[in-house]
Amino acid sequence: MTSSPPIIRIFIDADACPVKDEIYRVAERHGLPVSVVAGNFIRVPQDPLIERIAAGSGMDAADDWIAERAGKGDIVITSDIPLASRCVKAGAEVLAPNGKPFSEESIGMTLAVRNLMTDLRSSGEVTGGPKSFAPRDRSTFLSALDQTIRRIQRQPAQQPAPNQN
Repeated sequence: MTSSPPIIRIFIDADACPVKDEIYRVAERHGLPVSVVAGNFIRVPQDPLIERIAAGSGMDAADDWIAERAGKGDIVITSDIPLASRCVKAGAEVLAPNGKPFSEESIGMTLAVRNLMTDLRSSGEVTGGPKSFAPRDRSTFLSALDQTIRRIQRQPAQQPAPNQN
């Protein structure tokens, strides 16, 4: 019995995502569903594979919506490190908009650095912000997204557990 590739869903933390159009094109090419999640209304293309989610204006409402649904075989696009951590722990593949993957091996240190920088800024230190998004980041992201989709598609589908009656 051959197993079909797993169904992959792409979740976009959309409020500040600079690569939404690129994600739509890659998802269309692969025939993958996309959930575009934002705090409030956000414009998305009219496409049956693209779902727009207005998660609400509450603190972290969009992050919570994504974290509650993303799991093994899914891809999450976010630059939000705490959200990335939650999704990695749930088994999802997570990419930053610049193409940097978040993994089990890297997320602990990434989260620690983020927390340290937050503490420094709150104590008045001038730390500078993140690097600005460059055209090269866009092409790095596209390559990373395509490689991630292909890697997931090569994984065997999860077999259902035998019935324990």
